[in-house]
Amino acid sequence: MGIEIALREHTFTSDLEKAVTNLILAHNWVMEKFKTDLERFNLTSQQFNILRILKAESKPLSTMQIRDRMLDKMSDTSRIVDRLVAKDLVSKKVSALDKRLVDVVITQKGMALLERLDNEGVRMENALSSLSAEELLRLNQLLGKLRLAEAEEEQVLKPIM
Repeated sequence: MGIEIALREHTFTSDLEKAVTNLILAHNWVMEKFKTDLERFNLTSQQFNILRILKAESKPLSTMQIRDRMLDKMSDTSRIVDRLVAKDLVSKKVSALDKRLVDVVITQKGMALLERLDNEGVRMENALSSLSAEELLRLNQLLGKLRLAEAEEEQVLKPIM
């Protein structure tokens, strides 16, 4: 793989360029591993994300509320929920509070699938098992710092109403 060779051979013009390339490569590697793990259970990462969101809630959520909590904001949440309904992993019904909304809840089958995933399948922590506790702490600090810088930049660039 060309990028991996470039990372080993130090062919970058700066450490910043190398770090950005390394982040992109690491992201793609982790996402591919995650995707492969989920495929064994006939799930996409967005479907998995929705199931986790619904499991964490004690009440039904609208598709808009689910979308607000999703990691992938570009997702078509309604379409993904419909695919989960077809698999009987979630159910939908008209909201009791607002007839214009649809409430979504995780089904027993969805809960059982998440339990199975936790027990035998999707273990992203295995992808990071080669890192020591100190390395994991440092990685979390660095990634948190990157996300915080992004959030601060968005606040500075946000238009004043």
